[in-house]
Amino acid sequence: MHSSSRNSAVADVSAILEGLIKADIKFILVGGLAAVVQGAPVTTMDVDIVHNRSSENIAKLFEFLKSIDAIYRRPDDKIIAPKEEDFSGQVHALFTTRLGPLDVSAVIEEGKTYEDLLDHTVEIEFRGHTIRVLNLKTLTELKRASKYPKDKHRLLVLEETLRQLEEG
Repeated sequence: MHSSSRNSAVADVSAILEGLIKADIKFILVGGLAAVVQGAPVTTMDVDIVHNRSSENIAKLFEFLKSIDAIYRRPDDKIIAPKEEDFSGQVHALFTTRLGPLDVSAVIEEGKTYEDLLDHTVEIEFRGHTIRVLNLKTLTELKRASKYPKDKHRLLVLEETLRQLEEG
């Protein structure tokens, strides 16, 4: 584990997504990258996912995180590796990995789980595979309800992209 790879500002989002797919993890892409793949002109440096909380899926997710040297992203320099039992609750975990930042959530705004979000996804082709992505309409609604300034700022861009897609 090289410290230089931990501090790299460039995330290999493709490698992270490919790794999740190859590990056969059930996930929904959410957050900034979900908006980007649907045409929103936003910048994002991490991959945000909501995972299925079945024990089989959690085991696969944990093995994948170990394989990419995931540690919790923290304001101090403490290095804490995830444990499998960390993922069964309503966790929102921010990781630094050798491929870049990965945020793993069991639930997102309003307590929505993987199962709750499935009907609000679109399927996007990625390198010969299909990934589930939270649709732009739902992403926009969730950002509208958010308390975070970053989300409020991004909301205008999401609303405009959604308007253009609906008109298009």
